Amino acid sequence: MTAEYPPVVPGSRHRLRHADSVDSAARPLFEIEQLEVSFDPALDTLWTYMRPRTRPSFNPDLLRDFVSWQDDIALACESGAMPIRYIVLGSRFPGVFSLGGDLDLFAQHIRAGDREALVRYGRACVQILHRNMTGLERPIVTIGLVEGDALGGGFEALLSFNVVIAERGASFGLPETLFGLFPGMGAHCFLSRRLGAARAEQMILSGRTYRAEELYEMGLVHALAEPGGGRGMVADYIRQNRRRHSAHCAIYEASRAVNPLPLAELEAVVDLWADAALRLSESDLKLMRRLTGAQTRLLERAAA
Repeated sequence: MTAEYPPVVPGSRHRLRHADSVDSAARPLFEIEQLEVSFDPALDTLWTYMRPRTRPSFNPDLLRDFVSWQDDIALACESGAMPIRYIVLGSRFPGVFSLGGDLDLFAQHIRAGDREALVRYGRACVQILHRNMTGLERPIVTIGLVEGDALGGGFEALLSFNVVIAERGASFGLPETLFGLFPGMGAHCFLSRRLGAARAEQMILSGRTYRAEELYEMGLVHALAEPGGGRGMVADYIRQNRRRHSAHCAIYEASRAVNPLPLAELEAVVDLWADAALRLSESDLKLMRRLTGAQTRLLERAAA
């Protein structure tokens, strides 16, 4: 499948590179089903947009696509096919970055009492986030571009990026406590390190929605853009900071050394999450189903 590609970055003298204009070693990177990928050589930036074929959430096939994406990025860097220094991830779904986990799948595994399947899903998620957190162990700065709502696992995913740039009015939240669960794919680990344990627990337990402006004040969002201006602000951020790229990478590496987050810690929390999920009541699962229905209606309205 050949992906569609975003337009040229405003003001750039170079066109984005697509599958037909790159070394064969990098070509698979542009042929991932639910991810739209292009490379801007003017900014040494790989732009990627999620295009999930169902609800804007992390379905198992999308998780597999992310693993392929990360593997292909590593291969492109090793082969010298593309000098990737920045990775940007956004979403093509109108008004939504991601709604997080696959709630239908969760409910199915919970009703079947399938702890192994829940753990397998959760560990797949945190392995991707941990690899993103380390910049694939390369001198790469990762940037989350938020042009719509980021809830549950969508918010958790953004916490693994070096930089988050969000459009004003975008919503962030961890609604899992509303149906008796907790966010198990990294929220507690990431937020505790950035905000402190007490404040992290307060945010998780509240179940409330936060605006991008509030998270900017907390330091979780690094820059705010006007609605429709997110991509342009990311490009401006990269242009303004390219000369400091090596210093930024070194600072992020030092931060991880000072306050490490091992994969084993993330996976241990996934195990706790799976155990908690299996304790959900039927009324909790009904609330989860209502949320799934609301997500489905959102998809139908966007497709109309």
